[in-house]
Amino acid sequence: MTTSEKLTASGAGTWRLGDLTVNRMGFGTMRLPQHGAAFGADATPSDRDRAIGVLRRAVELGVNHLDTAAFYFSRLRSANELISRALAPYPEDLVITTKVGPGRDHTGEWVWADTPRALRGQVEENIRQLGRDHLDVVNLRTGGGRPIAELFGTLAELRDAGLIRHLGVSNVTAEQLAEARAIAPVVCVQNPYGLGTPDGDALLRLCGEAGIAFVPFYAIAGRRREAGAGAATEESPELLAVARSHGASPAQIRLAWTLSRGPHVLAIPGTGNPDHLTANVAAGALKLTDEDLARLEAVHRAGTVAGPA
Repeated sequence: MTTSEKLTASGAGTWRLGDLTVNRMGFGTMRLPQHGAAFGADATPSDRDRAIGVLRRAVELGVNHLDTAAFYFSRLRSANELISRALAPYPEDLVITTKVGPGRDHTGEWVWADTPRALRGQVEENIRQLGRDHLDVVNLRTGGGRPIAELFGTLAELRDAGLIRHLGVSNVTAEQLAEARAIAPVVCVQNPYGLGTPDGDALLRLCGEAGIAFVPFYAIAGRRREAGAGAATEESPELLAVARSHGASPAQIRLAWTLSRGPHVLAIPGTGNPDHLTANVAAGALKLTDEDLARLEAVHRAGTVAGPA
């Protein structure tokens, strides 16, 4: 591997989402529209030029898989608008994955698409905001007690109509994944997962056996979730020791460990900080030793990657 490859997203290798090839190190846009952990209308808007610069730098670093959603927005910014402004006309190899199901109204309150008409409206809104004629990958995020079958069937119809290229699911159980796969092919599963969350291991393995991409969110933040990677916590001594041995940050070790879980595992760390972006991408080329992995496995099994959430 050349030095330039180590510094770009190609250092993590590739995976296919259907007929679309992506670098395993991607970028999540959830935090781009705002500062801090708040979301929606009450969130403090981010600096627009800086956010646009981060997106452009991500593509320069070889990132060709972006994760977004129409409900990623603040009072003045939306992730989709930032993506369109920064990157359109889009590079031919860029894959944009979106999520539907949940949404936010103008006040920032959660609303759910619980009818086929509402779900189609969310798909069309993502298409409009991104300036596309179709969406590359659409994940149906479950929640609110809504059954998956009817809504996933609606997305399958939109795929057949040419509005969507590939389908995925988010925040699902193994049973829900099976239900979705009985309706239409699933190319990815996006679930919370990271070092210290062993309850996600079974679904990760299931996806690998089925050739489905497993795309963790909160891979850096772990159990801190919306609080973010910068939340005050006490790191485990084992994680810190592995980080020191590689001259890396704990966040980079978390990402490298996540990617080590299987060739089908993709990473989508998000940040509005260009320095953090560079560090995250570089983590894709970190090679953990067998000793490293054994130490981190003990941390993972104990669920003690960090202090209380």
